Amino acid sequence: MSRRGILTVVSGFSGAGKGTVMRELVSRYQYKLSISATTRLPREGEVDGREYFFLTRDKFESMIEAEQFIEYAQYVGNYYGTPRKYVEEQLNAGYNVILEIEIQGALHVKEVFPEALLLFIVPPNAKILRERLVNRGTEDEATVKKRLSRAVEEAQFMNKYDYLVVNDQLDICVEDVHRIILSEQDKMQYNQEFINEMQRQLEAIQEGDL
Repeated sequence: MSRRGILTVVSGFSGAGKGTVMRELVSRYQYKLSISATTRLPREGEVDGREYFFLTRDKFESMIEAEQFIEYAQYVGNYYGTPRKYVEEQLNAGYNVILEIEIQGALHVKEVFPEALLLFIVPPNAKILRERLVNRGTEDEATVKKRLSRAVEEAQFMNKYDYLVVNDQLDICVEDVHRIILSEQDKMQYNQEFINEMQRQLEAIQEGDL
């Protein structure tokens, strides 16, 4: 008997490794990683429909008016959003869908989908977070400081999430996230069809029809 998939929203500090965790989950298991839409231009190597759906500003705004996004926001002059159609199709097909988005968007998704599972990925401690940001080698010291300042702000919202997952060792973190999602599938709200069928069969037996 098919059942609706789990919508999992993942957030975390820049440098926590959430993107790597998401890629490993999709690689190892049958998760669907939701693809965001954006009005920014593709960077070198990016492909439309893989990293993002690259849209014109007019197209994006027309989709906003048509309420075709679960959530959207503007960041550094560009729109970013989660298309509703793809997510709904995958959930209805029984696939577990993962969204990797910022806190503001995550909390809005929770309003639209109260059953959504919210996970916050963190490093073991703040010192390791700083080391990871520095060791990426892609940002100067000023940018690292900005990201750490942002982390201070984001930490105030950690208790809004359902689960906190520490990313110390990648393999353990990936399996922890997978285990949490699997346990969520056992909740009653995801098994209503089974419950209804069991009730029907029991009533049929009681009436002598089965």
